Amino acid sequence: MQFLPGHQTPYDLTYDDIFLVPNRTDVASRFDVDLSTVDGSGTTIPIVVANMTAVAGRRMAETVARRGGIVVLPQDLPISAAADTIAFVKSRSLTADTPVTLDPERSVSEAIALMHKRAHGAVVVLEGDKPVGVVTEAACTDVDRFARLHDVMNTDFVSAPADTSPREIFELLEAGRAKFAVLTKNDGTLAGVMTRTGTVRAGIYQPNVDANGRLRIAAAVGINGDVAAKAKALVDAGADLLVLDTAHGHQEKMLEALRTVADLGLGVPLVAGNVVSAQGVRDLAAAGATIIKVGVGPGAMCTTRMMTGVGRPQFSAVAECAAAAKELGVHIWADGGVRHPRDVALALAAGAANVMIGSWFAGTYESPGDLRTDRDGNRYKESFGMASKRAVAARTATDSGFDRARKALFEEGISSSRMRLDPERPGVEDLIDHICSGVRSACTYAGARSLPQFTDKAVLGVQSAAGFAEGRPLPSGW
Repeated sequence: MQFLPGHQTPYDLTYDDIFLVPNRTDVASRFDVDLSTVDGSGTTIPIVVANMTAVAGRRMAETVARRGGIVVLPQDLPISAAADTIAFVKSRSLTADTPVTLDPERSVSEAIALMHKRAHGAVVVLEGDKPVGVVTEAACTDVDRFARLHDVMNTDFVSAPADTSPREIFELLEAGRAKFAVLTKNDGTLAGVMTRTGTVRAGIYQPNVDANGRLRIAAAVGINGDVAAKAKALVDAGADLLVLDTAHGHQEKMLEALRTVADLGLGVPLVAGNVVSAQGVRDLAAAGATIIKVGVGPGAMCTTRMMTGVGRPQFSAVAECAAAAKELGVHIWADGGVRHPRDVALALAAGAANVMIGSWFAGTYESPGDLRTDRDGNRYKESFGMASKRAVAARTATDSGFDRARKALFEEGISSSRMRLDPERPGVEDLIDHICSGVRSACTYAGARSLPQFTDKAVLGVQSAAGFAEGRPLPSGW
């Protein structure tokens, strides 16, 4: 990464302050760009889903890993629940999506409540483990909510063996004018579903898989309590990465916890943070971190900067920390502050190996929250910060009443925010397409065929607020 002559500044910069300059290139197509990362996370696209309760669940983890990213489970999740989620993700297909399933005697109201847990918007009806019908939202329109599914399900659905190639499934769906196909195993039991768009994605993305060919998943650990025991239990349960996570990562308690976990020799990459300085990177790397999370205060749900004045503009934080990490042979994740695909590209240009995304993904079908509708008919889900009253209440549920009351005085972050489902991109895969399209194009403009090349070749400039505004589209014209 280099700046245009005269574009170095005496102050720190955010993503909005930066632009990329096109280079002479021989990269003819965005599909010639390899988005795989080199930080040991296994990601084939540079996307990590943040360990936020409102974002990181089993549906999100399965879907994102299938497209090449990775999800970090929240640190507040009980070990038993984390183990169940890890086992679920590890058992999922590398190509087919896992649908919501119900038996024929369940009610229409139950189907309506569950069908939007998945982007394909349907319920597969099973007798035993064998699919006998599908129920969509259209089939439930103007139907008694207490009606049984066997009365409304469509039994004439597209079906195919699980080992059918994505291209063949696409052709079946085109011929049948269907939205998705139900895939079955050799014994006729359900294997999953695949949409037309899913068949295309299967040819573009490479799943993030472990040494045994199973989808990868990460888990977060706090720095309080028996950190070693929890870390070991998560790895024993199958977690592929451990993230030691606290808002202020450059503190003695973090360094102590990190050294303790590193000494266990668990055989997985250790991520720690958050920091915003080169010295923070050096200290965490010396304590055993192989990946360092960078970012204090840029997140949409975070009030740290307004409450404390603490933090640092994210682009400069990433650039400085990435330079320090490169000298030490470790890597960084840029955590927070991305609102557009360009921000992801700029974080990678600054030297990040992966980019962590939280609230942007909260408003998708795959996030754990319930889908709601406001008075104007807009669909949304609720998100909240992990230092907010809502998160702290869950984290301190076993504390005494006095201790809970004391901690409640020092909460930070937004406890409830409506994250609207974008009608054009309501699923997390839609957002992944959106982001990866922008990053691939940025690489072609820079003349890079890989992310390390992109970081090396990126030429950057500093712009005014008017320069940033000039680049925004105006759908309604001047």
